[in-house]
Amino acid sequence: MRLIDEVSDAASVAISGHIRPDGDCVGSVMGLYLYLKKELPKAEIDIYLDKPADIFDCISHIEDIKSEFNTNKIYDVFFVLDCEDDRLGNAHPLFESARKRINIDHHISNKGCGDVRIVEPDRSSTAELLYDLMRPEMIDIEVATALYIGIIHDTGVLRYSNTSPRTLQIASELIKFGFNFSDIIQKTFYEKTYVQTQIMGRAVLESVRFMHNRCIVSMVSRRMMDFYQVTPQDLDGIVNQLLAVKGVECAIFMYETGTLEYKVSMRSDGKVDVAAVAMRFGGGGHVRAAGCTMNGTYHDNINNLAIGIAEQLDLA
Repeated sequence: MRLIDEVSDAASVAISGHIRPDGDCVGSVMGLYLYLKKELPKAEIDIYLDKPADIFDCISHIEDIKSEFNTNKIYDVFFVLDCEDDRLGNAHPLFESARKRINIDHHISNKGCGDVRIVEPDRSSTAELLYDLMRPEMIDIEVATALYIGIIHDTGVLRYSNTSPRTLQIASELIKFGFNFSDIIQKTFYEKTYVQTQIMGRAVLESVRFMHNRCIVSMVSRRMMDFYQVTPQDLDGIVNQLLAVKGVECAIFMYETGTLEYKVSMRSDGKVDVAAVAMRFGGGGHVRAAGCTMNGTYHDNINNLAIGIAEQLDLA
């Protein structure tokens, strides 16, 4: 299948991804947007997405993203990328009213939504999947840059186990376009602001190991976020840092989003299927990277998560 076969007659197209977009979501949405502007030069193409982190400003035309959703427009085609429709947030009504709805994702927990469903869990990222749906001759340096960012963010710069030979092949094809891939990796994946480094240090300092030191957990409260003047976007990377602790097989990081409400991120070295744990609480993701939203006290949430983790580590 080629994307153009599904949208060739469309006069209006909308693209969206999940709330609190990560690198793969931003790269995929922007890659598809830039690609369709070449394939459908006469069509109206809009992007609806929460404002991405400033690190993604290197992506061409990222200022075209609409973060306000006050429209009743009915689109010919609506693309949902990197998630199911229940994670679209305020863009969900636009998805529901669209004449044709296309879902493209790689999360194993995604059952698919809309009229056309392309969900391939063996892919490293939605960006990788999109590349194989595009006509190679219509990919340029701007599209390539966006897709590359999506791939490196969901593979940990090609280090995670979801990196396949096809992933590496696609990455090599993309860097042939000549963008500064080394600079992109440094600025979008590794580089942190001073306050981001401070809050990460605080989270690591106050982390706690449990289950015979095989698991680690840390939490950032709303009071701490206010003190350091950070947003949820500034917390990216903390859970990966926790997993890097020697001997840790599963890392949990959560931050307070409301009264007795927490956003939870989990990472695993492979011994724990964190997607299965997250799905118990309405979340999802991958075997090694998943998340959910939980209600209750911090300690109650840890205890509830620990049940599913202990079962997999034969500690129940």
